[in-house]
Amino acid sequence: MKQGAQGSAGTGIPQVPEAGVARVPPQGRAAGVDVGVGVGGAGVDRVRGAGASVSAARGEHTHSEQPIPRPVVQRASVRGQILDALRTALVVGELTPGAVYSAPALGERFGVSATPVREAMQQLALEGAVEVVPNRGFRVVERGARELAELAEVRALIEVPVMLRLARTVPAERWAELRPLAEATVRAASTGCRATYAETDRTFHRAVLSLCGNEQLVQIADDLHRRAQWPLVSAVLPSGRGAADLVADAAEHVALLDALIAGELDVVRVLVGEHSGG
Repeated sequence: MKQGAQGSAGTGIPQVPEAGVARVPPQGRAAGVDVGVGVGGAGVDRVRGAGASVSAARGEHTHSEQPIPRPVVQRASVRGQILDALRTALVVGELTPGAVYSAPALGERFGVSATPVREAMQQLALEGAVEVVPNRGFRVVERGARELAELAEVRALIEVPVMLRLARTVPAERWAELRPLAEATVRAASTGCRATYAETDRTFHRAVLSLCGNEQLVQIADDLHRRAQWPLVSAVLPSGRGAADLVADAAEHVALLDALIAGELDVVRVLVGEHSGG
């Protein structure tokens, strides 16, 4: 996704280009080509030679006909890109808690229409990040320390028992395979970029919890984790302190893997409890 400078001055929200769809050549339409477009990062195409099917049904010979070229149809998921950009803006504080943002205004900043922005904001409303303000737009939810503590408590209730069960059943070599993900969080933390660290952090936790084989649990835990990454209303910390917190958090990932590989259950219990509640 291209970084753009369009929009209000001072905003760090990137610009997202409108998606484009390759046109089907006239000869393709004349031959009865039906094109279907799926939404995805790379785009999905579905082409059906309707003309050939009709000819076959009529008993006509089609073996001498030239094959119809398969057109390449691509359509970027603008809504998905907008949603990712808005989530990043939430993590780094570019969307101010308590402020109201309209879909048309955000669309101008992104360089897209209001529709994909509105759809993305509605998804954030379902996640609890924003709330709908009738006839105005979406207000960023103001979060306090109590909400963060409640999220940490629920995360611990889910993750601690699962991790202890996995610690008793997953072999050491399987844990060792996750070390590159833990090291990726350390590198991301060293940059001081909260958005980059947030993504690698969740990726590591998803990989660990996925070993339990319960996809519903993984999705719920990931949603709680994402919500816990949004900044507090009063969290105005110097950049040095914030970077140090990220580095310390990432170091716990490596320590946890070391304990899991060594089979040290008591250490695992303490680390998971402190990490989830941190």
